[in-house]
Amino acid sequence: MPCHNFSIIAHIDHGKSTLADRLLELTGTIEPRRMKEQVLDSMELERERGITIKMTPVRLVYRDQVLNLIDTPGHLDFAYEVSRALKAVEGALLLVDATRGVQAQTLSVLAAARAQGLKIIPVINKIDLASAQTKSVKVELVKLLNCQPADIFEISAKTGQGVAQLLAALITQIPPPLVEYPATDGARALVFDFDYSSHRGLIVYVRVFDGVIRLGDKLFFAVSGESFTCSEIGYLAPAKQPKDILRAGEIGYLVTGIKELNRAKVGETILKINRLLPLIPGYTEPKPMVWASLYPASQNDFNLLRQALARLNLSDAALSFEEEAAGVLGRGFRAGFLGLLHLEIVTERLRREHNLKLVVTAPSISFCLTDRRTGRSEIIYADHLFPDELRERAVTEPYVRTEILTPPEYLGPLLTLLQDHEAKVLATGNWSENRIILKSELPLRELMRHFFDALKSVSAGFASLSYQLIDWRPAPVVKLEILIAEEVVPALTRVVPRRRLELEAAALVEKLKTLLPRELFVVKIQARVAGRIIASRSISALKKDVTGYLYGGDITRKRKLWAKQAKGKKRLQARARVNISPEVFLKLVQ
Repeated sequence: MPCHNFSIIAHIDHGKSTLADRLLELTGTIEPRRMKEQVLDSMELERERGITIKMTPVRLVYRDQVLNLIDTPGHLDFAYEVSRALKAVEGALLLVDATRGVQAQTLSVLAAARAQGLKIIPVINKIDLASAQTKSVKVELVKLLNCQPADIFEISAKTGQGVAQLLAALITQIPPPLVEYPATDGARALVFDFDYSSHRGLIVYVRVFDGVIRLGDKLFFAVSGESFTCSEIGYLAPAKQPKDILRAGEIGYLVTGIKELNRAKVGETILKINRLLPLIPGYTEPKPMVWASLYPASQNDFNLLRQALARLNLSDAALSFEEEAAGVLGRGFRAGFLGLLHLEIVTERLRREHNLKLVVTAPSISFCLTDRRTGRSEIIYADHLFPDELRERAVTEPYVRTEILTPPEYLGPLLTLLQDHEAKVLATGNWSENRIILKSELPLRELMRHFFDALKSVSAGFASLSYQLIDWRPAPVVKLEILIAEEVVPALTRVVPRRRLELEAAALVEKLKTLLPRELFVVKIQARVAGRIIASRSISALKKDVTGYLYGGDITRKRKLWAKQAKGKKRLQARARVNISPEVFLKLVQ
């Protein structure tokens, strides 16, 4: 049967998963008794939060035509999932909420789809709601896509209104796959995702570009050179359905039997060994935007954490990690994420799916150090910056360019917010009748300083944001070290802007004072910058009444005991060391 491959792309919460539900119903892919909301969002976290985290491929059959749908996430932190899905399809439904209109993320996903040369079908969703502004949203889409109003579909994914007409249009408007090498006995397939089974090994999700893959074929990964024999192949509908063959243009899965997790990666080309064909262009490596260190609460779980991260990395290629060690927390991993929500989702999956109790350090970004004499540069993590390096080397940090779409009444609070986050406003302009676009540049570290939450707060949830990395610029930052009992705690070290130095130092010292337990000696908590103490608090020592058992008699007897106690405390203070429990770190970053 002829096939058509497409994705649904949109800003978060514009109804992608609900539309996928209606398509599954209309095509009879899932029996009515098994139907439920967000059926393609199989992850517990996705259903709890009402967001899509993982892209999900599914095969639909309608009017003797195969429709391969890849549902995609909407949040900016999962943009790499979207880019991988778009590489495997020929068209995309651009879904826009009739009550909210085009959002900033709509612009970024549209740009990604256009870069792949995909056929774009504009769709306005939620037209059944009383607050829908269908006419004005249609004007926005006509301006954005340079299309005709008649080209835009109006639907309600919740009630099903207009979805049947959209489904019929998919067959006529989404072009069939282009087969570059139709007359070949070889095969080419692009790996766009992974799964893993402890019994069957790596399971690869592929888009076949050329040739035919049959059950029992011997294949190999073109980059790693790892070979395997297909022990099972098939479609996803959405459960795995074994078949005997996958043809050019189709999307499906291959069971490889490979048990090692690091033998292949997304973006690789799979080739049939009996003939070599050119490699399929893969994916651009994702660049982590924020870093955090993950430590097991018990060092006995270190290997379990390593295995869990490797398993997650199979299905989440944007996650990166490397081993590191901290004196207080022991061995752990430095992990890179695409944003704070990505960090939150990964750590929560580690806790739920792998039963791990974690200590997660405060998220930070990376900096670039350039030697002033040699000009040699290196990228380094924030907690690896030392005071002498900040003097001897030039420090630069990544900057981002942002686009904010907002109703005009929130412009004033947004400008104040941008100023507070060191942003430079580049331009403002009218986007539509009731919204303006605000363009700015700001440091990435400021974007990760709760900027998203503050944006939603000052705009009552009406503003939306998209951003992209642009360049590296001089960083007005200093390294803030925390000393406890006059010993530096590396896990608490952070890089902060000079203008907020005193404020952040005082807040961190004060919070530690409330979290650390009292000891038999006075515990000093200090914040230090380049050898200078800028904030300090002390926790008083526990007191023990060494004369409590004495009754009457000469006072000199008590004085001797007090003097002996004072000498003991003095000796203890000289070699005092505070062991910080993992619970303190957990509470500190909450």
